[in-house]
Amino acid sequence: MALIPSNNLTAQEKRAERDARQQEALLREVDDAVREDQFAYAVQRYGKQAGALVALALLLFAAWLWWSNHRETRLERNSEELVKSLDQLDAGYFDTADKALAPLADGGAKGTSTVAKLTRAGIAAQQGKTDAAAKLYAEIADDGSTPGPYRDLATLRGVALSYDKLKPEEVVKRLKPLAQPGKPYFGSAGELLGAAYLDQGRKDLAGPLFASISRDKNVPQSLRSRARQMAGMLGVDAVDDVDKTLAEIRTQDAAQPAAQPQPQSAPK
Repeated sequence: MALIPSNNLTAQEKRAERDARQQEALLREVDDAVREDQFAYAVQRYGKQAGALVALALLLFAAWLWWSNHRETRLERNSEELVKSLDQLDAGYFDTADKALAPLADGGAKGTSTVAKLTRAGIAAQQGKTDAAAKLYAEIADDGSTPGPYRDLATLRGVALSYDKLKPEEVVKRLKPLAQPGKPYFGSAGELLGAAYLDQGRKDLAGPLFASISRDKNVPQSLRSRARQMAGMLGVDAVDDVDKTLAEIRTQDAAQPAAQPQPQSAPK
């Protein structure tokens, strides 16, 4: 059972209790006054600096909002220009498309600039301007800020375009990192690398490489067939399953369009 507090206090005890409460209230008032004085002093001393920091933060936030909006607007504009250029290219207007792509390649956003350069290089190559195309491919391949897949693609196309002008050692140096099993361009890069090995007289390297390409199911069937033939010519057996290989060859032959008969000249 709880004890009931006793109210039988003497006058002296009541006076002591009242004095204690008054003392406690006084101390609270003093603490509040001290805090107010400290706050006023802090505002007086650091108010300008704090206000400047707040103003700077607001200014930076406003600048970020402007930059973000400007960036989005620029990306949208670049995308629209890129689509228009590709439409011109699809329509066969190569010169018009190339002129439209030029400013995007030189001053567009990073992704747009890379795609524009790759497209311009393809146009130049198709028009027989191999030096201009090779220069654009080299710019992309040598730009460390460009995403790896774009750089690898530019390297592969640049080497394929300039293969006859490059020394075998240079071809090996550029394509060996790409001609690895599991890499996206293993088949195409490996085929060129194998040719460079043959130019160096390194059949011991070319044969196994062609055999590896022929066994890779991620490589297009036509390229696998060529690699299998090259490996066989170099004395490397690339056929693991004869029946399966023959079936693949028959499937490939069936997929190729039949040769159209040549029209015969009318008898005179």
